[in-house]
Order: sequence, then C-alpha cells, then structure tokens
Amino acid sequence: MTKPRARALGLPFPGAPGPHNAITDVPGVMVGFTTLTDPEKNMRTGVTAILPRAEKDSPKPVWAGFHTLNGNGEMTGVHWINDAGYFVGPVCITNTHGVGAAHTGATRWMIDTYAKHFREEHAWAMPVVAETYDGCLNNINAMFVEPEHAVAALNAARSGPVAEGSVGGGNGMIAYGFKGGTGTSSRQVVIGGQTYTVGVLVQANFGIRPWLTVLGVPVGREFPEDWPQQKERGSIIVVIATDAPLSDAILRQLAKRASIGIGRSGTPGGNGSGDIFLAFSVADDMPNSLHAGPIISRRSLNWEELDPLYEAAVEAVDESVINAIVAGEDVPTFKPAGYICPAIDIDRLLTIMAAHGRLEQPKQGA
Repeated sequence: MTKPRARALGLPFPGAPGPHNAITDVPGVMVGFTTLTDPEKNMRTGVTAILPRAEKDSPKPVWAGFHTLNGNGEMTGVHWINDAGYFVGPVCITNTHGVGAAHTGATRWMIDTYAKHFREEHAWAMPVVAETYDGCLNNINAMFVEPEHAVAALNAARSGPVAEGSVGGGNGMIAYGFKGGTGTSSRQVVIGGQTYTVGVLVQANFGIRPWLTVLGVPVGREFPEDWPQQKERGSIIVVIATDAPLSDAILRQLAKRASIGIGRSGTPGGNGSGDIFLAFSVADDMPNSLHAGPIISRRSLNWEELDPLYEAAVEAVDESVINAIVAGEDVPTFKPAGYICPAIDIDRLLTIMAAHGRLEQPKQGA
C-alpha cells in the first residue's frame, strides 16, 4: 500500500508542483525501476533509470551541468558533461558496487535501442551512472546488481506518477537514521510569461538522526535514538530536470542549488557522504552532434531571470528528500545484524510539526 506523501500529510511545502509532483512532470522525462529484494539472501537493492528523452532512432543530447558538494561517491560521464555541457542517453542510479554492471547494462540498452545509429556511425555510449552505499541493509559485496537489471529498469521507464521509498536503487538506502531511498517532486514557475517545470529525483541515503529538519523544525532531536548509526556513512544523488532553455553554464549553477536543497533537511554535507548533483534541460531539441552541421544554435534564459528557477529547484529537492523518508518502512539490517532500520513514525512527526505550527489540513492527491 502506498503511503501518503509529505504534502498529503499536511506538511506545507512552498511552491506550486506539477500535476504529479514528480520529475516526470518535465515533458518527455520517464522513470523506471528494477527492485531486488530477497531477505534470505540479504538482498535489498536495485536500479533506478531516468530517460531524459524517449526517442527510439538516433539519440539526442540534453544540455547538462554537474556539481559535487562532497565527492565521496561516483557519477560516471561527468568529465564530458563538464567539458561539453551535454550528455547523450540515460541516467541510472544504483548501489556503490553496482556501478559497473549498471553502466554495462545501460550501454547495452543504448546500443540496442539506437541500433541504426551504432551500426552506421562511429558512435560511443557514455551513460550517466551514479551510486549510494546500501551495505547496512543489503549484502553489497554479493554484487546482486547485474547488467540486465539496468536494462529492465530502462525498459520499464514511464511518464506519470513515480514510486518512492524502497524502489529501484533506493531499496537499501537510509536517510537521517530512518528508512530512506527514492523521492521526487516538481515545481512550476512563470518566467517572461512562459511556464516552466523543474523536476527532481533523489536517492536519499545520507544524514544522521539529530540533523533531520523538516520545514525548519529540528524533528530529529525529538525522536528516540533507536538506530546505531552515529556517523555519516551515506550519500545523496540529486537529478534536476527542466524544460527551461538553459546554457550548460546555467545548468551548472542550477545543479549547485541542490546543495541548498539538501541543507534544508539538516545535513552539513558530512565527510563520508557523496553529495553529487546533475541538472539537465530537455529544451532545444536537436539532432545528435554527428548530424547537427557546423553551427549549433541554442536558446537560454537571461541570467537576470533565473531566481525563480533556482528557488524552485531548492524547494523541490527538499520536498523530494522528505517524500523519500515518509515513504519508508521498517527493514531489518544486514550489517550490523540484529537491528531494525525504522520507518519514521508519521504520527509522531505530525505531532511535532503541529506543536511548532507547521501543519496544515492534508491535501488530496498531493
């Protein structure tokens, strides 16, 4: 049974979300999951796939920017994103030891999906694959993630509502001492009379209990310390999508705003955390560079008009993290064994928020 999301609980996050309050509110963006769970094998992991574009012939670039707040983690392909300002193909998120398998699977998917392109051109595949560590809840050294799991997640990618919590790569993740994982949110903003969407997906696996802050309320301090993790051991991956036309320089600036977004939930960016962020724009649909001709024309919003977009990204990142946490369920630990990684107690959370005047009537369909 799907749990209510943060807004549906009455948590008054600011901003106007899109129809699904998800990254898939950005036109053309699709999300799919492969979730791997077998308690007898201590298996709790998976792959999350994001398709920026749905074309089935020749792959097209999406303009992009990358930022790392703390580099204790991995996201492949970012050297080229930093140099060229774009990437081609999907984004996958998995666990730390699954990066190679997911990269192989995503590469195979690209070769098969864009068969004519790879058959007739000197084409190369460089999918973006990111990770966070799930070794507390999953036997990560068993390396359960295999290339076909990335292929399956990509083939399952759809628009519309997005599952949250223990799905895909978020299956074995912990956030602020509670069961975490996958979360998503979106915002719509008007700039120059045009409505644009900013969508976010996070894999939340970071923070310790005392840091947790919800809408400015230090709720983590008011929960009992029933979880043995007293030191930051996790990471968070943030993917920001938009249909606003933006240069790669502006997209780097947009990616940086994820730092502020995750900071709103309380993290200072711990030394053990890989806080790694990608932003991309689906605007300026154009052919692959092999067929684009000698001149490429691009559009971009004026730098002076960007503040609403930056604010939208910060708000959507914050809400995505809390959505990931409120979707959680109790899960037995693998290392150390004998504990339960708890879901956050929703009733207690709402009592704390109400005591601070930070609770509204629950919203339907939020």
